[in-house]
Amino acid sequence: MKREVGTSTPDIVPVQMNQTDAGNASAAPTIRFVNSVIERAFLERASDIHLEPQEGEMVVRMRIDGILRKILTVPANLQSNVISRLKIMGGMNISERKIPQDGRAMVQVRHHEIDLRISSMPTIYGEKIVLRLLDKSGHTITKQSIGLEGTDLQKYDALLKNSSGVILIVGPTGSGKSTTMCAMLQELANEETNLMTLEDPVEYNIPGVNQCQINEKTGMTFAAGLRAILRQDPDVISVGEIRDGETGAIAIRAAITGHLVLSTLHTNDAVSAIDRLVDIGVEPYLISSALRGVISQRLVRKVCPHCKKAYRPEAEELAMLGLPEDANVQFYRGEGCHECYHTGYKGRRAVFEIFMLNGRIRRMITEGAKYDALLRAAVETNFVTMRENCRNLVLRGEISAAEAARAINSTAD
Repeated sequence: MKREVGTSTPDIVPVQMNQTDAGNASAAPTIRFVNSVIERAFLERASDIHLEPQEGEMVVRMRIDGILRKILTVPANLQSNVISRLKIMGGMNISERKIPQDGRAMVQVRHHEIDLRISSMPTIYGEKIVLRLLDKSGHTITKQSIGLEGTDLQKYDALLKNSSGVILIVGPTGSGKSTTMCAMLQELANEETNLMTLEDPVEYNIPGVNQCQINEKTGMTFAAGLRAILRQDPDVISVGEIRDGETGAIAIRAAITGHLVLSTLHTNDAVSAIDRLVDIGVEPYLISSALRGVISQRLVRKVCPHCKKAYRPEAEELAMLGLPEDANVQFYRGEGCHECYHTGYKGRRAVFEIFMLNGRIRRMITEGAKYDALLRAAVETNFVTMRENCRNLVLRGEISAAEAARAINSTAD
């Protein structure tokens, strides 16, 4: 099966994990090997599989809890068979090795439907393949399962009670924004609501939601798709990402005219979303009128419960979390065991800061107030910063001080 190279909307190719090629005896070991790699990735909760050709061998790495780990190596003489098998699974052109290709397949692993996004990239030692794994039959994503609790959960619930306006989810790539968006859409979906999304790509299939795939080659951009959606009598609109001023302006105007608009933005923290919208050309008075709140988040690794040990923190760790040097507290870290592959971490959760706009902050935005002034005004309300939430998780023993530092430092300018 040939595929248009570089297509952004590959067809789903159904593949059975126990499939063998009876007509080619040499293909069967390759199929079994590829199946075993995918099955191991699923069991290890990996989000991605990297197959990287190097001199004399191909290295297989998996991204587990956000960190790439080397799993095994493949002899160079099997490299082309493995790559061809994966390209066949994804419906890609196996004779084309000089340009990048995208493919997609559905596989069954342990009674779970796994959506595989397959990407090939030519390198000096051959094609590198990356597979993104999405469990389509996994547990339902809820606001509690992503880590919302306490004051942040109350703010989240308050945001979703709005019938119009813009709610933004911000953070770097890989911070769990799509998962939070999915939780929001599942909560908002009902028989009385016309909920439409623009996504690139569509990651989660959500019952009751009209999901549209972006395809820039055919002119289906975020801006063009958003204009078309406004003619579809929507109640709630989800835009995968605000990438430019045109999309931002249309989304803001849609919110002002009575729609609830959810979207994501790449910024360091919640308050800096205001400056980012102004930078891409959205007028401050439109932002102050339409924006309801901003959810900023990071993913942090949880301390392994099987090897968790308490210790007395150093002065530097206390200072990083804003605690006094003489604080009588205990921190926790994983010492490493077979359950966590000697990393000290097992599983991940999100940590949030949620910025709600009030009348004073809206006036400040209209008047052109900058980041520092807006942050001071937010802190004077009930704004809980990422640092404070990280500190609470460290004191509870859920995350280590090192993970807290990683999340906090990624929000610093």
